[in-house]
Amino acid sequence: MTTALMFSGQGAQKVGMGKDLYENSEIARALYDKADEILGWKITDLSFEGPQEALTETKVCQVALFVHGYAVYEIMKSQGKLDDVKVAMGLSLGEVTAMTAAGVFDFETGLKVVAERARLMQEACEATNGSMAAVIGVERDVVAEFCQEMDVEMANLNCPGQIVISGEAAKIEAAVAAGKERGFRRVMPLDVAGAYHSRLMMPARDGFAAFLAGIEFKAPQVTVFTNTTGKEVSEPNDLREALVKQVVSSVLWEDCLVNAQAGGVDLFWELGVGGVLKGQVKRTNREWANAAFETWADLEA
Repeated sequence: MTTALMFSGQGAQKVGMGKDLYENSEIARALYDKADEILGWKITDLSFEGPQEALTETKVCQVALFVHGYAVYEIMKSQGKLDDVKVAMGLSLGEVTAMTAAGVFDFETGLKVVAERARLMQEACEATNGSMAAVIGVERDVVAEFCQEMDVEMANLNCPGQIVISGEAAKIEAAVAAGKERGFRRVMPLDVAGAYHSRLMMPARDGFAAFLAGIEFKAPQVTVFTNTTGKEVSEPNDLREALVKQVVSSVLWEDCLVNAQAGGVDLFWELGVGGVLKGQVKRTNREWANAAFETWADLEA
């Protein structure tokens, strides 16, 4: 079996994530303790105990999901379960986790990268009045034309019939009303801090580009797919550019899944929280084999 690893994006976080890994695995405990030391604040406390409001902050949840996903990866690697892995990819911030798992940089560097990404994106959220909405059951080309008309952007193309749009709060509100008037199957505002993956994140993109200029990127040891194109990316400079562009560009997650399967992947494993990505694999093609790993019980099975 050729396996692809998938890593969670923002929104999957929940209080208690990783606590059982920390309590049962020396590998996880060492990673979490190292993260606390590098960050200078306790990602352990916020991940394990919350409160939910604090964990949901952009600057916190992105780091929490990165550390959790990478801890699951390292535990499974030590168990000898990842010998068939040929592909790594992640949804939005999960792409940083995927690159770390692929050896583009080490854990300490990946942590610093995601922490700076999260900090810059939170600043951009606070400096703008942005919002997002989910559009369910509408074709991609229809949503693309609709976004152009409403002056908003397609932020996430997660799976067939599941698209998230992003932009200024007033324009998203107008888009939600217009979508309902046109009989879209479902269109609903999302409870988010800002307009991720849109032009409102330009300040974050620029700051992130400057930060990543000082980070060494190595060639990945497995195939990495980027959200920006849905295609494989392998050259170190291209990996860097993909992470920069991704802050403001559409997340072509469905394309990543489809192209990975077309390239020979026959098993999709989610290393993250909540089984969100596993569900998106099922909605893309119910015949594709998949599984999700989050808790210590999952890893012992």
